[in-house]
Amino acid sequence: MIYVSEVFTTEPAEFKTALHKKTCAALRELNIPFERVDNDDAITMEDCLRINEVLNVKVCKTLFLCNRQQTAFYLFVTAGDKPFVTKDFSRALGISRVSFAPPELLEKLCGTRVGATTVFSTLLDPDNNIQVVIDRDVLKDEWYGCTDGTTTGYMRVRTEHILNVFLPYTKHEPLIIEV
Repeated sequence: MIYVSEVFTTEPAEFKTALHKKTCAALRELNIPFERVDNDDAITMEDCLRINEVLNVKVCKTLFLCNRQQTAFYLFVTAGDKPFVTKDFSRALGISRVSFAPPELLEKLCGTRVGATTVFSTLLDPDNNIQVVIDRDVLKDEWYGCTDGTTTGYMRVRTEHILNVFLPYTKHEPLIIEV
């Protein structure tokens, strides 16, 4: 079982990445309260089970996807325990099949490494090259759990703040789908 710290309601003393710093600055600027934990490296949804317990949240699964030509990009947010089926996602959007974007593109476009994909990456996409897609099931929960842009920090934020305050701030209008 991975180590998970106590819950904090303040920013960390040090930021691990540029995205991590931008995330905390944006939440501060938007007056969005959050709770966070520090933890051992958490890459898989199984790693997040202890984080879910401590933060009293269901951490969302966030996938960075692209088309074959690597010209269309999607940040797909779904329930952590829901399997991802490429054809269902593609059918819901009416697009050709997608695949996971390569790690180099994840780093370049989202500012994260594998396991740290987060909706907060929209802060690094001022030209709106990434389409945010949210599974309707995620919107049923009061709380939204996700990484802070690292694999060693997770946050809990009200879902309505992500949808109605944060995403409009980044000028990303999410597509809401059922899969």
